[in-house]
Amino acid sequence: MKKLVLGMVTATAAFNISTAAARDTISIVGSSTVYPFATVVAERFGKSSDFKAPKVESTGSGGGLKLFCKGVGVATPDITNASRRIKSSEFEQCQANGVKDIVEVLIGYDGIVLANAKGGTSFELSRKDIYMALAKMVPGPDGKLIENPHKTWKDVNSALPATKIEVLGPPPTSGTRDAFAELALEGGARQVADIDTLRGSKDKAEIEALVAKLGIESAWAAAVKKKGDSASGKDVVKIIGRAVREDGAYIEAGENDNLIVNKLVANPNALGIFGFSFLDQNSDKVQGSVIDGMAPTFEAIAGGKYKVSRPLYFYVKKAHIGTVPGIQEYLNAFVSEDTIGEDGYLIDKGLIPLDAEKYEEMASSAKALKNLAL
Repeated sequence: MKKLVLGMVTATAAFNISTAAARDTISIVGSSTVYPFATVVAERFGKSSDFKAPKVESTGSGGGLKLFCKGVGVATPDITNASRRIKSSEFEQCQANGVKDIVEVLIGYDGIVLANAKGGTSFELSRKDIYMALAKMVPGPDGKLIENPHKTWKDVNSALPATKIEVLGPPPTSGTRDAFAELALEGGARQVADIDTLRGSKDKAEIEALVAKLGIESAWAAAVKKKGDSASGKDVVKIIGRAVREDGAYIEAGENDNLIVNKLVANPNALGIFGFSFLDQNSDKVQGSVIDGMAPTFEAIAGGKYKVSRPLYFYVKKAHIGTVPGIQEYLNAFVSEDTIGEDGYLIDKGLIPLDAEKYEEMASSAKALKNLAL
């Protein structure tokens, strides 16, 4: 019986892989931030090679990885783009569904900007300002965390304008949302002394004392439920620091960053969250806010001075290489120096390049189809 079941599983897997051959166009899904870069490469690839231009869809990083990890075969994508690294839970889902061999490709970096319509108020914000404006729970007068009461930017910081807090941003499936919550919201939360102390604590007594002081017992209970005895202060801060308010100040505007740009033009009082490349491409329409004293420029992001920045990736399903035509060739075209090297054509589109050493390491690993191991 075991041999019979094993044989059936093997046959099914072989069938699923072989059915991918029925498709002669590469299927790419994932991040809205990586989408414009992947689209440019796909169009050039279709014109300069003997293969069809890949089909690229913007589904968000989380949505793309969910589709990618569903299995192998014609019904699943060959490649997924991501504006964050694959999570261990997503990797495990891939493994459970037979997507065993995955190639990870780090293509460069991108900054996350808070922008508004050109000609509107120029914002200079700290990450703490962003946390106090958009987090679900913020410190009240006695230091305990309470539901965010702030209605205007002036409520957050007296030096800011008395305009309504209205921020258009991506949904939870977006890698941009994940990175923004980690880098800007949690980064701002850590500028609150008790929260920063809690994040660094692993001592249970100290954690419980700080949890009581902050009034966040439910967050501690959630961390313990998830992590058990290994739960730390860092796990609690991740829960409270990355939770976005849900009372209308933060407006989920979908995965289409161009749509956010258009809405900002129509509403000069609103701000929007998206990748630097969209700011760069729409500099005639929108302006980026200064964050922690640094404007979102190519040089500031590349030099690590702009703190709200993240890496960009794509992931390749090795089981489809050799069955869907052109995957290996597309991968090689994307990681070439002409594409993402220091003077590559994607740099002109707003991609922040890897340094020379990191690039050589990545390109070598990608071309060798080295398996991802987490």
